[in-house]
Amino acid sequence: MEPLHVNLISDSALQVTFGTSISAETHQHIIAFCRKLEKRPLQGIREWVPSYTAVTVFYDPLLLSPASLETYLLDTSKAVDGADHSDPVPVTIPVCYEEPFGPDLHHVANYNQLKPGDVIERHSEPDYLIHMMGFMPGFPYLGGMNKRIAAPRLGTPRRNVPAGSVGIAGTQTGVYPLESPGGWNIIGRTPKKLFFPSKTDPILLEAGMTIRFTPVSAQEFLDIEEKEASY
Repeated sequence: MEPLHVNLISDSALQVTFGTSISAETHQHIIAFCRKLEKRPLQGIREWVPSYTAVTVFYDPLLLSPASLETYLLDTSKAVDGADHSDPVPVTIPVCYEEPFGPDLHHVANYNQLKPGDVIERHSEPDYLIHMMGFMPGFPYLGGMNKRIAAPRLGTPRRNVPAGSVGIAGTQTGVYPLESPGGWNIIGRTPKKLFFPSKTDPILLEAGMTIRFTPVSAQEFLDIEEKEASY
């Protein structure tokens, strides 16, 4: 799949668009394209950032012209083959949905006329594709949530959402890697660390991975949290 078009969006960035709607197919092409960029390094490219439907490529305008970079990007997209596609192994994310870790679980259940256990079952059933990272370091934007547990953002955002909180906003779900203000419905929390600021590779997750939420008890949460504290 070749990109639909390449646009100059600043004096040091081109955006390569692969689709107009969020889909697993578009995402696979984006990730395969990024892998090919890693294999075909070009002097002057600083970094690239995948999103739901596009890849933004930042470059040094003193080393590359927009026209030469566009040609390189189009040639790279044509060079993508089946070997650049892969089926990732899901990363397991343990989640405790019990109080006090899931303060909005009952709200989400009531909103959808479900029992809290139904929300937990539907939330922990699928494998979620990480379409992109954003909002804060290590925050995954996931696709694949059951629409039966969708719920609008909170009317008044919280000033402090604990790190590891698992939330729902609209038809999306995600995990807060750091303590932060936020308006998502918090239905649980994971003791697993997603962000390691002192490490060379500080972020556990990346676009293209899949994750699976696994329910754990409060005691299991504490046991895992104790182990994670040593990392």
